[in-house]
Order: sequence, then structure tokens, then C-alpha cells
Amino acid sequence: MYTTNNISKPLLRWYKKSKRSLPWRNTKAPYNIWLSETMLQQTQVKTVIPFYSRWIEQFPDFNSVATAHLDSLLKFWEGLGYYNRCKNFRKAVKIILNDYKSSLPDNIEDFKALPGVGEYTAAAVYSIVLSHPIPVIDVNVNRVMSRLLQIKLHTPHNKKKVLSTLTNCIDKTRPGDFNQAMMDLGSTVCTQKNPKCDICPLNSSCGGFASGKPQSYPRSQRKNRIPWYPVLIGVVWKRNSFLILQRDGYRHLTNLWELPGGKILKNRNPKSQLVEMLKKKYNLDVYIKNKIGEVRHQYSHFGISLSSFNCKIKNGSKLTVNQPYFWIKKHEINQFAFPKANHKLFALMLEN
Repeated sequence: MYTTNNISKPLLRWYKKSKRSLPWRNTKAPYNIWLSETMLQQTQVKTVIPFYSRWIEQFPDFNSVATAHLDSLLKFWEGLGYYNRCKNFRKAVKIILNDYKSSLPDNIEDFKALPGVGEYTAAAVYSIVLSHPIPVIDVNVNRVMSRLLQIKLHTPHNKKKVLSTLTNCIDKTRPGDFNQAMMDLGSTVCTQKNPKCDICPLNSSCGGFASGKPQSYPRSQRKNRIPWYPVLIGVVWKRNSFLILQRDGYRHLTNLWELPGGKILKNRNPKSQLVEMLKKKYNLDVYIKNKIGEVRHQYSHFGISLSSFNCKIKNGSKLTVNQPYFWIKKHEINQFAFPKANHKLFALMLEN
């Protein structure tokens, strides 16, 4: 019977036969591995693959990222979400170029300190690229270990137990493969629902499997309901062009482009609120032509319900803002990076 101290051999045998074919697994280049791990933060593999492939084609190395305009990078990141990852990656890449001559720092602590890196990304990159025997713990790995060790709650004590167990059993000669095998196992076999215990290479050492109730580990946590906010959007037209503005000074979606608008009160007339909002925020006098439609979009911690209206700018009204803006035509939408919610509105606009 296996113990958790010698799971690496059966795990790596399984990985050799069953590992997923992913584009970043064809190389150990630091840039490619780091980029993939950055994109994979809080994002599913199937979502990342096309974004990674398009990015590598356009920005194949550190220098191409460092010299690119941020707007261009954000356009290629558009739709992947969590845009601070993109901005931090660019900042960190410039440090790698300037301070480390396009190489990973010898000291992993220096890499962890780069913008947007931290423990998880550093462990993944250094184990895969440089064979540092450091375990990587994501949601999939944590599930596998929780079942192996019959852990129900993510207490500080149990987190330390998972880390120390993985540190002891990680394969010292192939730590990168070990970490990727654990992630693949959790993603494809030891799944949250309906785990395929009969084909799991670690079932003989799994306490959850032995209990007959593997899905009991770890205990699922009740998710809190997220708040939803009503938002009004004005598509403000001047002849055959409409106004877009770049988000500046926000914590959320900074540097992306958007349509003018904002949150509203539910118990007031939306049209009058929109007219007042456009005047107060942008010094624009408008009259509302017609309603375009409504869309809903959910972010990680909140959701928004957007109502949009076509607005015509009144003669003599002059836009006054302290942020970048453009008047663009419909065919120019794809030249700018917008939040997903705005693209849902564009789809309605293009139908009309």
C-alpha cells in the first residue's frame, strides 16, 4: 500500500500516459511558462489556451512585451479578465529585462517580489523551468491532497499539513512534472463532482477513497450571494460617431475603454437620471432618442445590470473630462479593449 511519501512514482507513470496536451508544455522557456501561469491565475485551462496562443504569436518574448504599448497588450488580453495580471506582467517583464538581463533571478525571493508574482506563480515557474523542488498548490491540488489526507476544512493547521506533505513527497528530480501531474489529476480525475476513483493512480493511498465518500473531502463552502448593481449607459452620438472614455484611477478594469454612464438609484426614472449623470460627469447636454436594451454581467464579487440608451448631443454642448476619450465609429470598436459587459452592449447596438 502506498503512503503519501511515495506517491510520486505512480503519479508520474500516470502523467506520462495521460497528461494534457497544452501549448506551454512544449517548452521550458521562462517567458512562456511565466506567461501561462499568469494567465492561468483564477482562470480555467480551456479558456486560457486560445489567449495564450494569440499572445505568443504577437508577443513572443520579454522584449516584445516591454516595448509594446499597454493598450495593445490589453487588447490581446481582452476577454480573459483580471486585467491587473496583464499590467503587472508588463511591469515585471521590464524589471527582468533591466535588472536581470532577460533571465530569472537566481534568488526565487527576488522573483516573488515582482509585481503580480507571489508564492504560487514563483513555485510553478521555478519548479518547471529550474527544477526547484517546490510544491504548487492550486484548487485542484488542494482537492487531491484533502482527499488523500481526509481533510475537510481549510484551517491554517490543515494548510500547513498539505504543504509539508507535498514538500516531503514531491519528486526531487522532476518537480515540474510532479506539480503538473497533480494539477492534471485534480482537473481530470479527482474532480469536485463524480471523481473517477477507479482510474486514479493514487486510490490505494487515498483516505477519501477508502472511506467510500471521497466527495466529502474537502467540505464544500457555502458561497455568499454577490450584490447586483443597476447601471445606466449612454451611447452618446455626435454625427455618426459615439463617445468612449478610458477608465483612469479605478481599481477595477483600469485602462480599459468604456461607454459613459454609472450606477443609478432604482426608484427614479432612468432617462432623467442618465441626462443628469451625463451633465454632471461629462458636462454633456443630451436628449435621449431610444432605448437600446439591457444586459447583465457578473464579475467575481459583484454583478451589474446595464440599461443602455442612444443619446444625441445637443448643439453647443462641449465635453469636459480629465481622462482620455475618443469619438469612434462602429467599425472601430475592435481597435480598443473594452470590458465584456460593453461588448454585450455592442452586440445589441450592431443588431439595431
